[in-house]
Amino acid sequence: MEKTTATGDPPPATENASAGEAILVYDGVCLLCSRWVRFVLARDHAARYRFASMQSGHGRALLREHGLDPDDPNSLLLLERGRASTDSDAILRVLDGFGGAWRATRLLRLVPRRLRDPAYRWLARHRYRWFGRSEACWLPEPDHAARFLD
Repeated sequence: MEKTTATGDPPPATENASAGEAILVYDGVCLLCSRWVRFVLARDHAARYRFASMQSGHGRALLREHGLDPDDPNSLLLLERGRASTDSDAILRVLDGFGGAWRATRLLRLVPRRLRDPAYRWLARHRYRWFGRSEACWLPEPDHAARFLD
């Protein structure tokens, strides 16, 4: 039987993120977000990232734990080494985590976050209209299923 919190959600997976594993919480019904997860899966050769959709028990609990509203999911959340990153910082950290030539994306951090994050939030507000929304969360291929928390 799976453990749950007082709210009925699974316990937070933050301890996994602090143990060297990174967890990416994404909007599972957003088609753009699902493409982002497939992009990460294809380039994360070290299998460093695990995933939780915002609609899952783990995803909702992690969002709440980090002050984000699980019912108004406009932020991407990355947990790694005990540190939480959101929005453009989360994206840049994931890209940097691929290593190799992807580390050149560090240069984008020269653009102040006060400019990057509003652009991220603008895209997040329009993502369903521009990219679409599915009725159910995207399901990974069986060989990647173990990397998803719910």
